Amino acid sequence: MNATPSDTEAPARAAQPGMVSFVGAGPGDPELLTIKGRKAIEEAALVLYAGSLVPPAVVACAAPEAEVLDSAPLTLAECHALVRATALAGGKVARVHTGDPSLYGALREQAALLEAEGIPWRVIPGITAACAAAAAGGVTFTVPEITQSLIITRLEGRTPVPERESLAALAAHGSSMAVYLSARDAGTLQKELLRRLPPETAVLCAHLVGWPEEELHWTRLDALARCVEAHNLTRQTVFLILPGEGRKGTTSRLYAADFSHACRAAQPAPEKEKF
Repeated sequence: MNATPSDTEAPARAAQPGMVSFVGAGPGDPELLTIKGRKAIEEAALVLYAGSLVPPAVVACAAPEAEVLDSAPLTLAECHALVRATALAGGKVARVHTGDPSLYGALREQAALLEAEGIPWRVIPGITAACAAAAAGGVTFTVPEITQSLIITRLEGRTPVPERESLAALAAHGSSMAVYLSARDAGTLQKELLRRLPPETAVLCAHLVGWPEEELHWTRLDALARCVEAHNLTRQTVFLILPGEGRKGTTSRLYAADFSHACRAAQPAPEKEKF
């Protein structure tokens, strides 16, 4: 029987489709890629990475025979077609995302397409820019009795933000904040945060964290827009809003001698000398 055009164009199907791994690449430093993420890239027949956000050095560990492609100019359908063909032929795929795939990573729509095809997938977490920026700046998000929470959010742009999650509404909590994808309109970012936070609130502007071109700039909230303009901080900037920075908080009780927990009994207070 002669083959039809659809028969000849269909990719060869393996008995079991290959695993698709959504790999968190971290902020840009290849040494911050997890061991598990690196292994997934090394074993992949297809490495599809977001070249506008992930440096080529992160995927340089791919096998010589692997197909390594930049997904930046591709649509969702085009990316899926590449992943589908490789996976259905039995090959492993590493879909490499900047930071962690769970944050602004377009993960849900990609996973839905794979599930519809019966293609297995998994997520390998990565270090997100907020944590990398805090490490680079030597700061902590939590300060005892001042703030014990971190809010990760973004300024509204072409992607809408629910009104209950507006920057002003979230800033009202007085918690530490990591604001992504907002350098394009630093004036509005500053204005919205100042509705709820004092002008002297410390801000760390972290640009291209983990890249050789990394820049860290400290400023006050009321000077945030000027800082962005002065240093030409455009895309790939995360803003750490730190109400606890520079304020004297209570020392953590975790290692206090009189503080007991599951691994250590509290020590009795030393007796006062009697005279």
